[in-house]
Amino acid sequence: LIKLIGGASTMAEHCDKWNYPFVRRDDSVVETRCGIQVRDCYRWLEDPDSEETTSFVKAQNAITMPYLAACPVKEKYHARMSDLYNYPKYSCPFKRGSRYFYYYNTGLQNQDVLYVQQSLQSEAEVFIDPNQWSDDGTVALGNCSFSENGEYCAYGISESGSDWRTIKVKRVDTKELLSDELKWVKFCSIAWTHDNNGFFYQRFPEPDTNSAGTETSQVLNQKVYYHILGNPQSSDVLCYEMTDHPDWLFGCELSDEGRYVILYIFRGAEPRNKLYYCDLEKLNYKIESILKMEKVADDEFESSYDFIANNGEIFILKTDYQAPRYQLINVDIRKPDKANWTTLVPGHDRDVLEWVAAINNDYIVLCYLKDVKSVMLLHNLSDGSYITDLPLEMGSITGYSGKREQTEMFYRFVSFLSPGVIYRCDLTKIPIKPEVFREIEVKGFDASLFETNQVFYSSKDGTKVPMFIVHRKGIKLNGNHPTLLYAYGGFSISIGPSFAVSRVIFMQHLNGIVAIANIRGGGEYGKEWHQAACFEKRQNAYDDFQSAAEYLIKEKYTSKDKLAIMGGSNGGLLVCCCANQRPELYKCVISQVGVLDLLRFHKFTIGHAWVTDFGNPDKDADFQWIYKISPLHNISVPPSDIQYPAMLLLTADHDDRVVPLHSFKYISQLHHVMRGVEKQTNPLMIRIEEKAGHGAGKPTAKIIEETADVYAFIAKNLDIDWQE
Repeated sequence: LIKLIGGASTMAEHCDKWNYPFVRRDDSVVETRCGIQVRDCYRWLEDPDSEETTSFVKAQNAITMPYLAACPVKEKYHARMSDLYNYPKYSCPFKRGSRYFYYYNTGLQNQDVLYVQQSLQSEAEVFIDPNQWSDDGTVALGNCSFSENGEYCAYGISESGSDWRTIKVKRVDTKELLSDELKWVKFCSIAWTHDNNGFFYQRFPEPDTNSAGTETSQVLNQKVYYHILGNPQSSDVLCYEMTDHPDWLFGCELSDEGRYVILYIFRGAEPRNKLYYCDLEKLNYKIESILKMEKVADDEFESSYDFIANNGEIFILKTDYQAPRYQLINVDIRKPDKANWTTLVPGHDRDVLEWVAAINNDYIVLCYLKDVKSVMLLHNLSDGSYITDLPLEMGSITGYSGKREQTEMFYRFVSFLSPGVIYRCDLTKIPIKPEVFREIEVKGFDASLFETNQVFYSSKDGTKVPMFIVHRKGIKLNGNHPTLLYAYGGFSISIGPSFAVSRVIFMQHLNGIVAIANIRGGGEYGKEWHQAACFEKRQNAYDDFQSAAEYLIKEKYTSKDKLAIMGGSNGGLLVCCCANQRPELYKCVISQVGVLDLLRFHKFTIGHAWVTDFGNPDKDADFQWIYKISPLHNISVPPSDIQYPAMLLLTADHDDRVVPLHSFKYISQLHHVMRGVEKQTNPLMIRIEEKAGHGAGKPTAKIIEETADVYAFIAKNLDIDWQE
């Protein structure tokens, strides 16, 4: 435990190399938990709209931004990022009705543009261009959903990176924007009924409109509504709610033939859910009031259930029930008890079934994760029997399109060294053979000069953990290479191979090595891998990450003075925990939008959903382990001659998922503890972006500027020179 004191001495001010702003401490905010006095001296920073918080933001940026601007490689990195990032970016085409659609960015457009074409060979036209919505690119296009006949498109609009969406509707043939406008939508699916007259969606009660997007209040009481085209939102039909569980969330979709509404019920962010349905045929397809939902799977959030397809009353589900790496089962909804469930495709003993899609009426595509690399197979839907492999190299499937009634599918493959290959597969042709539909190239990057390897290292408790290592071919392992170590480790999210221009530049021009550690807490090996770093086992994720750093140093990839670590959101929590616990192991830490106050995360916006991984700090039993790892509450002066690594925290004023108060409070406490400590020569800084959120929808210009700042900070503190 550390003793928190208010104020600062004159000596401390003279010894403060960086002249960090003094931040007011309120020592009166004290709570006693389990016999421990917990001070929260910066609770006033939880108000994002106060004048004092606004002044805090300006004062911090006044220190950080000039420092970043003066970093030697900043301008070169920015110029190279602008050059290399300027390559065409395509999504998979997807067919709705008689037309094809796809997302495309010419290179440096702030937002991707949605195009429409009558056939794959015809000229494409712009359908929705979000770049026209704002001068600075901070208004983004969210999720899109097309009516069954492909004649209408409902889509979400997000401003300044906020999770809040406004849904609008557009005619496809005339591109006419209709009068429909649905507000207070967040974490929402859009599911059209097959009569094309309307759709289901989810929304919350209207918040304080003066602070929407920057508010910190909890987001509760999501409800399912049905909207009929042309009607005002006030007349939308309330279809489902759970007033006794205000923190639960919902999702909807329609079955293949449009008869069944499929309802997902989630408790927090855990990858487990309840599954219900409503038979619209029994209602004569009239939606006029609360829908009566029947159960498909209704255990106490013990397993995950994902609707894949149905043959009449037989539902095909992907589930981890009695299969920790997922299986496919048949459920007869007339006899939904588990005793009547049958296996269609059994679970694998090691590989994780990530997703499944029905195609060509009686086929299913199965995408597995095999040691964090994508594997695709084709099976029969009727009996689950194997048909063929769809061969892939070492990489990830990051896009797919294809519906059950369609005979073609598209999928997008990426790797650490490939920005994307889109394949098309015509399932009417035998033998089935995918063909390259579009290959994306980055001018100025020769992938043949680099290589990707996967290693398996031992964590503290002996668990074998996979890690990808990417670098130039032919390097000598002399312990002197600048290395960037990245991980996430939470919420069953897997971090597979992906292409990033920022990392390419780090390898090309800073002679860097990139390492991605697939630590516990993620979904790389299914339910058990995830749960091995939940609740009181959270420390396993941090041990895995620290062991990855030790491996890279031991095997002479790098040294402590050349090692930078980076993580975002849950990964931001990860790297700050590791900086607190092992400050001597790293030279530089980048924490992006991190969850850093683990005693109060659940009190703001959607934070209550994360108790399924972290635990509930209001419960004494959970408090015991949460307090030991909470980054904000475990800052102390390192022993001996050890100092904190150079640290750069990044957050945004419109992050209404991981609200910026986490980073505000952490940097304030860090400055307070280390102020006047003469050995602390590494900078401890925070970069606060305006008109930005958690990351989704961020305009290209902001991405390039932020990335240049981050890698300039890394280069300066690892003492790396730019190489042409």
